[in-house]
Amino acid sequence: MGLFLGLGIGGIALLVLSLVFDGVLESAFDGALGGLFDGWLSLPVIAGFVSMLGFTGAVVLGSTGLGAGAAAAAGSVAGVGTGWLTYRCSRALLRGGGPAAPTMDDLVGAAGTVVTAIPADGYGEVLLRLAGQPVKYAATAEAPLARGAEVWVTAAPSSTSVSVRAVEC
Repeated sequence: MGLFLGLGIGGIALLVLSLVFDGVLESAFDGALGGLFDGWLSLPVIAGFVSMLGFTGAVVLGSTGLGAGAAAAAGSVAGVGTGWLTYRCSRALLRGGGPAAPTMDDLVGAAGTVVTAIPADGYGEVLLRLAGQPVKYAATAEAPLARGAEVWVTAAPSSTSVSVRAVEC
């Protein structure tokens, strides 16, 4: 019973280490066997397997008249199931990233409104909507534009400025 409880507690300790040293074991096996075990040799998966092996083995050994072999077999089955579930959940979390940030190319063609008048030879400001969010940029135009004018973005020379032209009705 002590061995099984030790495995369970060791698995929990390994899980804590996986939170502290995230990615260490994965980098140690980087490229091993051509990625055959990619994700399966992660600390959370191994910790889940070892914990469930130990705790299930202790429960089976303590609550039934079966021996240590049957307890180890039951713990192994539960450990494999827990390792698989941990692997699937971690993959789902890694795929759950949000959309990419807009790039300068995404700005071209965006509609907006002048919020600070744009002089003929200088900068003003425009308010654009990107992915539903209002974003303010410094703006230049070929001709002066008054505050409130509707504009289209024709170019994005930098990450903080755009070139615009008036929307013609």
